[in-house]
Amino acid sequence: MTDQVSPLLDIQCNGHLDINNDMHNRFQNGSSTKNIPRNRVLRRTRSLNAPSPIQQFGPCGRIMKNSSMVMTIQDPASQRLTWYKPPLTVLVIKKVRDNSVLPPFVQLVTWLIEDRIDFIVCLGGDGTLLYASLLFQQSVPPVMAFHLGSLGFLTPFEFDNFQEQVTNVLEGHAALTLRSRLRCIIMRKGEENKEKQPTNLLVLNEVVVDRGPSPYLSNIDLFIDGKHVTSVQGDGLIVSTPTGSTAYAVAAGASMIHPSVPAIMITPICPHSLSFRPIVVPAGVELKISVSPDSRNTSWVSFDGRNRQELFHGDSLRVTTSIYPVPSICAVDQITDWFDSLAECLHWNVRKKQKHLDELSDLTHSSSNDTLDSLDRDS
Repeated sequence: MTDQVSPLLDIQCNGHLDINNDMHNRFQNGSSTKNIPRNRVLRRTRSLNAPSPIQQFGPCGRIMKNSSMVMTIQDPASQRLTWYKPPLTVLVIKKVRDNSVLPPFVQLVTWLIEDRIDFIVCLGGDGTLLYASLLFQQSVPPVMAFHLGSLGFLTPFEFDNFQEQVTNVLEGHAALTLRSRLRCIIMRKGEENKEKQPTNLLVLNEVVVDRGPSPYLSNIDLFIDGKHVTSVQGDGLIVSTPTGSTAYAVAAGASMIHPSVPAIMITPICPHSLSFRPIVVPAGVELKISVSPDSRNTSWVSFDGRNRQELFHGDSLRVTTSIYPVPSICAVDQITDWFDSLAECLHWNVRKKQKHLDELSDLTHSSSNDTLDSLDRDS
């Protein structure tokens, strides 16, 4: 796995951003975090506040500020991509087993040979972008995704005028959407103190726990920050990022969340309860998902549709928001790109337009005249 972001990347921040200053500086410069003392590395976001890290309640009350645990959310409109050194290299990812993508792939690479740059170009659909996210399990270079697949919800760029669009990115004329990812760790029963490394993955869309091939309902316990919240009886559970809310989650009945919103969505799959609705929790919480002790069967877990494996009794899955988002380059801006995708890919709020009252009145008048004329002819 690749775990180094480009040292040339600079995300311009005009708003507030405080992620443990030392950690933040190293992350922004693409430096490794291995030498940072363990007590100073922000493993997960514990609190999210906007627009100020200090909230006042009346003349005396306020939230106590802890510099090592507080993350302030900046204005998304202030997130712009700039280069403080000439970009050097580019990673181009093509959709596999699709011959139609090969000619534009060759055309793009031929053009890039003259100007090598320092970001990712994806040619394909949403799956290609998910694969790019999987390659980088820590810092991710900016991703420019061209729509050459079947859906393209996460790929806002059209390939027709790629030269002009790539040049705009090279010159720093690009907005960014920082798409949060989920840190997922599987803890196997009895292996907490062994040397074997647990499954540890970052996912961009969702992690899914389901009943697999078993004919029985899933019986899954859900904990939030150590507190048992509920037991899921049904086909399973989806834990998704805001980016993933428009994927499997929305197909299972969840709402849609803009990717800049700091949140985690929890969606049951075919729950055996009419009152079990999807919920949204703060991005800073830690989820623990485990097979209930009295469950008739085990469960299965998959990460962005990959790395599917079985969860046995006594195993647990830990999920929280990662500090390493995917910086997705916008074709226009965060709001325009997202609503265009909703309209074009999901046909959001598409319906037959209601007639104006004047049109309705003319139609009624014409219908009345036709009826009178027909009566005269009959008589």
